[in-house]
Amino acid sequence: MGRKIAVRMDDITPDMNWENFRFFLKLFEEAGITPLLGIVPESRDEKLRCGKPREDFYEVMRGLKKKGFCFALHGCYHLYTTKKGGLFPLNTCSEFAGVPYEKQKEMLSFGKRQLEEQGIEAGIFMAPAHSYDKNTLRALKELGITKVTDGFGKEPYTCKGLTFYPISFLLGRSLKQKNGVTTLVLHANTVTEADKERYRKLFGEYGKNMISYSEYLERTPVKRMLPGRIGEYLLAKGKHFAGRIRR
Repeated sequence: MGRKIAVRMDDITPDMNWENFRFFLKLFEEAGITPLLGIVPESRDEKLRCGKPREDFYEVMRGLKKKGFCFALHGCYHLYTTKKGGLFPLNTCSEFAGVPYEKQKEMLSFGKRQLEEQGIEAGIFMAPAHSYDKNTLRALKELGITKVTDGFGKEPYTCKGLTFYPISFLLGRSLKQKNGVTTLVLHANTVTEADKERYRKLFGEYGKNMISYSEYLERTPVKRMLPGRIGEYLLAKGKHFAGRIRR
């Protein structure tokens, strides 16, 4: 059957690229799945502004919720204020890693409240740039946010009192593996026409292996010990350096 594939989409805001967003909605519908959408509670990132904000943004999100879409708290402002990679160093910039605990908790509490006031449950955390640290995890637990969409692995795992839902390490390799689950990460704002054609082919070929994110959340997690956490950190660090070399 091949590895199962869940889907997450980052950078969901009122002023995102709605044309590209609708393109992916059609792919999801054709594949018969619903993804995880990462909503930025109060986006202040100029790079995410692709047009006029839609005033009915949360009405649209609540409609998708009724269809089975899942949602994540995608940071707070989506602004990178430190040059820290944190516990999962795919990048060397962060909204959270390196920021004092109380400030992190304040931002997370604000973001959680923003979404919940709009009828969107905020029990999953999606870190901008995949970057978070021990204080982030501590604050998440304090606020009752128990799930994180990040990490590497074949199945969900528990660590430090939270459950992590891994993303793809190398997509091509992940798609060809025979067991487990991985997460395909999508960014609608930056998709080109060539990218769209590539995704059409990918969904056409692997759509039968795709599952809704809600199904991913139902899988029983395994416990990850220290050696596994160290291995994950080194893989993320290596992928970061490999990306810098290719550039």
